[in-house]
Amino acid sequence: MNTVQPAYNLIRDAAVATALLSPVRLKILEHLREPDSASGLARKLQMNRQQLNYHLKELEKNQLLELVEEKRKGNCIERIVRATARSYYICLQTSPEETAAQIRDKFSSAYLVAAAANIVQEVATLQELAAGEKKQLSTFSLQTEVSFADPAALHAFTEELSQTVARLATKYQAGTGEKARRYRFSLLAHPALTHKKTS
Repeated sequence: MNTVQPAYNLIRDAAVATALLSPVRLKILEHLREPDSASGLARKLQMNRQQLNYHLKELEKNQLLELVEEKRKGNCIERIVRATARSYYICLQTSPEETAAQIRDKFSSAYLVAAAANIVQEVATLQELAAGEKKQLSTFSLQTEVSFADPAALHAFTEELSQTVARLATKYQAGTGEKARRYRFSLLAHPALTHKKTS
């Protein structure tokens, strides 16, 4: 068992995704972000123990749960389990980079989703490699919101941003030598979600 619970787990296997995508199991995993026993969880969720044990076995079989410790309770051994990550992301597409390349319109939401899927897969793979070598993965993220007066302003902004990034990439490009540290920069933008106020 990992002593530090990962922030997320990337699901690439369809069978594991199927085991995960059940409202009951999602609720179980949500409660098991912190370790608990089957009896404790049954009380919190007000579930039948037999039904709960079935779901726990399926989740553990698909490596979505892990054993933390075993405690003796009278004549029984009580198993303490927890979710293998605090959140889960499903990415079943085999080649999102190829799909993104096939979508010609870089202003389409389909292209953005394919590009974002590629980022998730690449970073997850890099995390696994870094963890195997006991190294820290160096990444950079920047998020902001901009309100535009009209579509023309949005277009002008994206044009200027593209030119600025191209200029900076040319300025700092170090070539392809052995000491060069290659980084992939992705610029993605979408309309911000607006939440209606409830009275």
